[in-house]
Amino acid sequence: QLVESGGGQVQAGGSLELSCRASGRTFSVYALGWFRQPPGKERELAFAVIWSGGSLWYDDSVKGRFTISRDDAKNTVYLQMNYLSPEDTAVYYCAAGGAVIDGRHPGEYDYWGQGTQVTVSS
Repeated sequence: QLVESGGGQVQAGGSLELSCRASGRTFSVYALGWFRQPPGKERELAFAVIWSGGSLWYDDSVKGRFTISRDDAKNTVYLQMNYLSPEDTAVYYCAAGGAVIDGRHPGEYDYWGQGTQVTVSS
């Protein structure tokens, strides 16, 4: 089970940190992706990583603004989002998968969180 937290409302230029806590599994052996679904649009990749192999994917729009990290002791992965803009407004989902080859594709992930809303006002 994956549980996200940390969403909320922030003004443009601000920061938020999302958390994804896993129960019953260790992130180090999984791929972890953060996806987002803007209003009226399809779910899209924000950031994904395969910890063991070091593979990394991210949308160009988040490059230099979003970073991903994990705390194994807490079984939690974080998405630090800086310099947020209204275009980042979306429901954010974390996802984990044990056999992910291309982290850009939602279908490759086995487990999903319930989502957390991020709203950025101008």
